[in-house]
Amino acid sequence: DVPAKSGLMVGIGETKEEILAVMRDLRNHNCDMLTIGQYLQPSKFHLQVERYVTPKEFSEYETAGYEMGFANVASGPMVRSSYHADLQAANPLK
Repeated sequence: DVPAKSGLMVGIGETKEEILAVMRDLRNHNCDMLTIGQYLQPSKFHLQVERYVTPKEFSEYETAGYEMGFANVASGPMVRSSYHADLQAANPLK
């Protein structure tokens, strides 16, 4: 089996239930690792940030991810798709 990883950027209008639904869909399709980070508007020509997700909410996503069966979840405001990739790759299915 090849480990699968996906990432979400939040803060552009999605609801908490939509995020959790996407997480469930990813897990149901055998995604093993997940990153969730805050969307930051790179320039005035890109989508604006709708809201800044709280650290508590990021922590809730991490907990929910592990409860769903993800082997590795990184969830926080500065998390990006490559966040601790070395650690995830070293032991993706622990």
